[in-house]
Amino acid sequence: MTFLIAGAGPAGARLAAVLSEAGREVVLVERLTDPHRNSFSSAALSCGEALRLNLPHSAWSATWSGWQLLDPSGQEHQWWNDDPLGVVLDFGRLRSEMWSRARAAGVEVVTGCTARIEALQSDSARVLLQHGDGRRQHRHVQWVIDATGSSRCLLREASVPPPSLVDPLLEGVGVEWLLQADDRVSPRWLDRISFFLGTRWIPHGYGWVFPMENNRLKVGVCCLAPEQIRGSNSDLLARLQALLRNCKLEGCSVLDRHGGVVSSSIARRESLGSGALLAVGDAASTANLLGGEGIRHAIDSADLLAETLLNAEGLNQVGRNQVGADHADVVRQTYEKALHRWFGWRWRAAGKLAQRTWWGLDSSSADRRVERIIRGLSRTSSARDLSNLLFHYRFERYGLRLLRYLI
Repeated sequence: MTFLIAGAGPAGARLAAVLSEAGREVVLVERLTDPHRNSFSSAALSCGEALRLNLPHSAWSATWSGWQLLDPSGQEHQWWNDDPLGVVLDFGRLRSEMWSRARAAGVEVVTGCTARIEALQSDSARVLLQHGDGRRQHRHVQWVIDATGSSRCLLREASVPPPSLVDPLLEGVGVEWLLQADDRVSPRWLDRISFFLGTRWIPHGYGWVFPMENNRLKVGVCCLAPEQIRGSNSDLLARLQALLRNCKLEGCSVLDRHGGVVSSSIARRESLGSGALLAVGDAASTANLLGGEGIRHAIDSADLLAETLLNAEGLNQVGRNQVGADHADVVRQTYEKALHRWFGWRWRAAGKLAQRTWWGLDSSSADRRVERIIRGLSRTSSARDLSNLLFHYRFERYGLRLLRYLI
């Protein structure tokens, strides 16, 4: 059985490696030729999750033990833990390691290339590969996987219905610069991840500073606003430059500039494929909009899809005459149910909280609400509590206070 995966980000590369390690024939297609290019991802996650997902230590750029929130007035609030709570990944290095694992497993990795669906049936697909040098190839495969991220290229080509108006795609747009700091300015930002909340920093969003090795800093802003009032990229750039000035980082050398879009539905009621086409990672709405986190959720979706596809092969051996042309629909529905079970109610609550927070962050009254929440967290939460809230969506200890905020 042959699988073709379009997109070699964390989800696509992980899925390719797992399927190939299970003895399947896999083609991984990626438009980039260099894994270090276009490496937009703030890439902060907990140490426990990095270990659970077996992310290579070579991609761990820095660890952090503290949280730092700057409220709408500019006041700093800090929470510290004795041991490291999380890591910041070098995304280019992570992607490079994941491509290497895929190649070592026997995956055919085709870079500098895009994939387009020419024909799609319930049991196979014909895909056109368009290389950067003008060459064109046709591949006939049993399954084609859209791992193209928020662009959802293959889903759109196949006219898979988008999310409904009841549960639409919410979109966040961000810009991030990689800075080279020095010993004079970096200590304020090391060993902690910092967030900037309030309209003073950016309406309908937040800013951040994440530390990396060798005094490098990731500094960015993002906006999650209703489509009708969404600003331009130049507005985001102006906000980022203002943040740099406020943090006295405007004199740092800029090593890289990048940006990206994160989109996701809250309840993920949308179809994740059609016929022999399935989606994984950000294309399957696995990015969480509360903090823009996507890497670990994308990898989890890849592991769930790999398990679903491998388990489905036994059913497929029974024969189409018995399971019918609905086999692909059964596989897709099984995968969608697995995602819902894995992410659960916490995911939906986090999505609702993100929408409520970022859409509503546009006034002085919203700023005052944010300040009250931060003061409440300062009184009642430890650094580990904050990690459990923002990375694992552990809302229980906040009970009715959070419920009132969501309503």
